[in-house]
Amino acid sequence: MGESFFWGLLAGSSLVIGGLLALWLPIGRRALGLIMAFGAGVLISAVAFELVHEAFETTAGDGGVGLGLFLGSFVFFVGDWLIGRFGGGDRKRSGGEQAAGSSLAIVLGIVLDGIPESLVLGLTVLEGGTVSAAFLVAVFLSNLPEAIAATSGLTKAGWARSRVLGLWIAVMAVCGLSALAGYGLLDTATPQTIALVLSFAGGAILTMLADTMMPEAFEHGGKLVGIFTTAGFALAFGISALA
Repeated sequence: MGESFFWGLLAGSSLVIGGLLALWLPIGRRALGLIMAFGAGVLISAVAFELVHEAFETTAGDGGVGLGLFLGSFVFFVGDWLIGRFGGGDRKRSGGEQAAGSSLAIVLGIVLDGIPESLVLGLTVLEGGTVSAAFLVAVFLSNLPEAIAATSGLTKAGWARSRVLGLWIAVMAVCGLSALAGYGLLDTATPQTIALVLSFAGGAILTMLADTMMPEAFEHGGKLVGIFTTAGFALAFGISALA
């Protein structure tokens, strides 16, 4: 159980690293868009091969995967919509749009984005006895551009550096606790329940990508985002195949 908490913390630590990179190094908006595209490709591959395919094999194709995907998508959509209504809709923007939003809503939105990934990390430890290396790398790499973009926007919106770093450290801790919950709460779950959780997380992550990362990646990165997204997908698929 402690192992799942550690892996959740490790995956979440890239949020802190991304925040530090954004604070220390000047990163142009075009470069940021391409980095976000790469991270999106990594997560798309992880969803396809580490979540949805695994869920399908677990249930032998009994239809629960489709239900989980759409449930995850719907729940994330509603949660994201509510957070947006309270001022957290621009939490990952890099241009400083967060200035017009609510600090609490921004924090809640960032936590919402990270919970599905972290739950799955704990679940992979439960299923295989150790963490899925492919999914761990995918989450770690995808967190970097998210943190870089959000940190750039938060500092432009007037947040102090210490406050931004404090946010990422808190979210890292939540990632660890979520991974722990994924292990502890599903310890006695049936294969059908595990498949539902995997596909639920997949639907939530895909919706998050489409709503937050991919639009800004294209806005700043232009046509090259297709190549960088494919590169991220290929890297994550290669890691998954080797694992």
